Amino acid sequence: MNFPPIPVAVQTTCPYCGVGCGVRATLLGDGGVAIAGDASHAANLGRLCVKGAALGETLGLDGRLLHPKVRTQTGLRQVSWDEALAKVAGTWRAIIAEHGPDAVALYVSGQMLTEDYYVANKLMKGYIGSANIDTNSRLCMSSAVAGHQRAFGEDLVPGCYEDLDLADMVVLVGSNTAWCHPILFQRMLKAKAARPQMRLVVIDPRRTATCELADLHLPVKPGTDVWLFNGLLCYLAQHGAVDESFILAHTNGLDEALATAELDCADPFAVAQICRVDPVALLDFYQMFAATGKVVTAFSQGVNQSSAGTDKVNSIINCHLSTGRIGQPGMGPFSLTGQPNAMGGREVGAMATMLAAHMDLDNPVHRETVQTFWDSPHIAKQAGLKAVDLFQAIEQGRVKAVWIIATNPVVSMPDASQVQRALEKCELVVVSDITENTDTNAFAHVLLPALGWGEKEGTVTNSERCISRQRAFLPVPGEARPDWKILCQVAQRMGFSGFDFGGVHEVFDEHARLSAYRNGPAGAAGNTPRVFNLAGLADLSQHQFEHMEALPWPLLRQPSGQIQGSVRLFGDRRFAHADGRARLIATPPRAPLHLPDQTYPLVLNTGRVRDQWHTMTRTGKSAKLADHVAEPFVDIHPQDALLYGVQAGQLARVSTPWGALVARVQHGGGIARGSIFVPIHWSNQSASDARVGTLVNPVVDPVSGEPEFKHTRARVEQFGVAWHAFILSRRELALGGVTHWTRIQGRAFARYELAGRTPIAGFNAWARQLLELEDGQADWLEYEDGSAGVYRAVHLVDERIEQCVFVSPRPDLPARAWLAGLFGMAQLAPAARVGLLLGRPIEKGADGGATVCSCFGVGMTTICEAIRSQGMQSVAEVTACLKAGGNCGSCVPEIKKLLLETGAAQAA
Repeated sequence: MNFPPIPVAVQTTCPYCGVGCGVRATLLGDGGVAIAGDASHAANLGRLCVKGAALGETLGLDGRLLHPKVRTQTGLRQVSWDEALAKVAGTWRAIIAEHGPDAVALYVSGQMLTEDYYVANKLMKGYIGSANIDTNSRLCMSSAVAGHQRAFGEDLVPGCYEDLDLADMVVLVGSNTAWCHPILFQRMLKAKAARPQMRLVVIDPRRTATCELADLHLPVKPGTDVWLFNGLLCYLAQHGAVDESFILAHTNGLDEALATAELDCADPFAVAQICRVDPVALLDFYQMFAATGKVVTAFSQGVNQSSAGTDKVNSIINCHLSTGRIGQPGMGPFSLTGQPNAMGGREVGAMATMLAAHMDLDNPVHRETVQTFWDSPHIAKQAGLKAVDLFQAIEQGRVKAVWIIATNPVVSMPDASQVQRALEKCELVVVSDITENTDTNAFAHVLLPALGWGEKEGTVTNSERCISRQRAFLPVPGEARPDWKILCQVAQRMGFSGFDFGGVHEVFDEHARLSAYRNGPAGAAGNTPRVFNLAGLADLSQHQFEHMEALPWPLLRQPSGQIQGSVRLFGDRRFAHADGRARLIATPPRAPLHLPDQTYPLVLNTGRVRDQWHTMTRTGKSAKLADHVAEPFVDIHPQDALLYGVQAGQLARVSTPWGALVARVQHGGGIARGSIFVPIHWSNQSASDARVGTLVNPVVDPVSGEPEFKHTRARVEQFGVAWHAFILSRRELALGGVTHWTRIQGRAFARYELAGRTPIAGFNAWARQLLELEDGQADWLEYEDGSAGVYRAVHLVDERIEQCVFVSPRPDLPARAWLAGLFGMAQLAPAARVGLLLGRPIEKGADGGATVCSCFGVGMTTICEAIRSQGMQSVAEVTACLKAGGNCGSCVPEIKKLLLETGAAQAA
């Protein structure tokens, strides 16, 4: 008997955050893909967050860019690869010949693989001769890079994830880890469960989900982190916690750093007043830090995305260096990277301020080293344009052509309207992408179809310096090509040699060999010693590359032939500065620029939500991921909402000097007075007016060039509408005449949340027009209360719900989760028909409420009813009953909050 072949699981790496989780992807016989965590990968040991677990739902080819296209006067025209590449190469050659190499630029992405990044950097810096290549990692990690370089002499993350297991105290600064790095957060909680004496401290202006499980939360005033950590440095010096022997033997700069800190931060009570925190809580933190030897301070975008981001990073590092808490198990500063390969991009120098292989652009010896290795005709001699400066230069006409790869700057950049103006004026905009319709692609003259996750081969490096393979398990769609190959083909058409790689393994090999080139002891002729070194991975065969295991760099080959990675750095107390010493950096505190005023009295903070990623071109395809937070929102303190005349559930306009958007008001309970929070994910593809990038202050950190995403002066005002509505439809709808809309992906349908300013004259005709139904067509159920402005209609096909629309003058419309469930019925039950016209389910338990656990689809109503009816008091009991919280764990903080709130309500 012949049995069908057993599907083979391919080991690869998740394409989302910088945790770098291992994934096992299995291509099924029906064309679907089964996703599971890779238990052998050290980053996650088999666990995946809900985004990673839902990757299989995001791999369809709907919306994919499958063929090269060139824009003409009548629109985009499909062309051959030869025509598209010839246009790019020819136009770039002509612009460079007339205006010089700095008239062209690349804007790339932490979504690229290291090999893609490497070729892009080689082309720009070594062959075109310009450093005008920057990356969207500039927007999230460049302050950490600059802080590491100042302190350690090289962009080096000292520790590893195991340190989170071993630490006696973990301090999370500017990081909603429970939502943004959930696998790491669950690791911390597991360590804390095993050792209850371990302390978890969160420093964040918002009370996020992370705070629900912390021992101490310091809700600092936005922008005051340097005051807080300078105060800690002073406290450590005042209370004898400075490691004098370590300072004398291994560092420079303590006296200057301490003198600067003492100017404003010597008194903890004054620091508490500046930071707007309880002085008792602040002293508690200072005392815990001073008394605890094994401390990890993990920081992320709340630190980096600031006009003082680099100083914030160094003020944290100063506290670890002053106490010698670095390079040993369970201690050290730890940068939690935002994107899957931001670290890989840093390795190859894919920022405007860096050279490849951790060499310095402003060092002539380093420049000569790289140019000699590449045997290239040119080498960039000065820093290029950082992201914000780059798009300003495009608008000014100084940069004539830009090639954007794997990113969506018209949504993600600060002052995003300026980016749009720049692209409108640019002579040639080239975009390589997997998605055809994005806000950025609307301005492209040439669109180049790239391979996506599951289709391409290469490597990524995660937050703990671990290099992992991304492997292909899907067929190549259409005419898509890998980014490294597209770049090589353009380089060859521009007449450049050095780009004839036979495969991605050859690109990686050149990258590894460059990292080892002249990377010997200091003092030897021509050597440029760096910690970053992949010598152990040089000269791998294609077979060896295909089977390469995940390992942390630096990577050296032992005499036995074994490749050895380095879990931690600085264990020998030697740093990357020429003298081997670390630097404590003086960090004078300074207030953010553009403080609130009478016109813009609030501070806008931006960030992620739990189940979405960047601009949702991938996660937006998953119905599971849409359930938790469906619409753009503005989180505001209830007293501020009252002051500014907005109400929870209603729409509001959020404005800054740079732009405006419309979002739903909510009181999440975690925002301080004077501040608001708006998530970053929505674009013109998913909402009518919700690009938060248009609002963000474009001011940048003077050292790193990283923009200020966490502090923009803003105001909130009512956005009055005559009606609210939503539609569920199995067909995509055109909503050109609707004032406000958001599109949400459902299971077998699309959901549209709508609002309008003009009263609806005739509900039936309006609904049929919106649903694109002709008069008299379709099985149609409807209910109308004209005096109340309420309307409900359902379109049936063969007794199955096809579309429905609900309208009300208020936003309190029927439960979407209940209605979504009706779309799964082959035929509507009689009770469901009645419920549709009533606008509510008539069967008990039919509405599970807003999604809390996306992994298992468990809603808030279901959880609260179970807590009340069974007297539950722990998350474990909820998980045992409903499964909620039993997979990735990112909903555990919300379950804990529901336990507390439900228990308090019962007690009352």
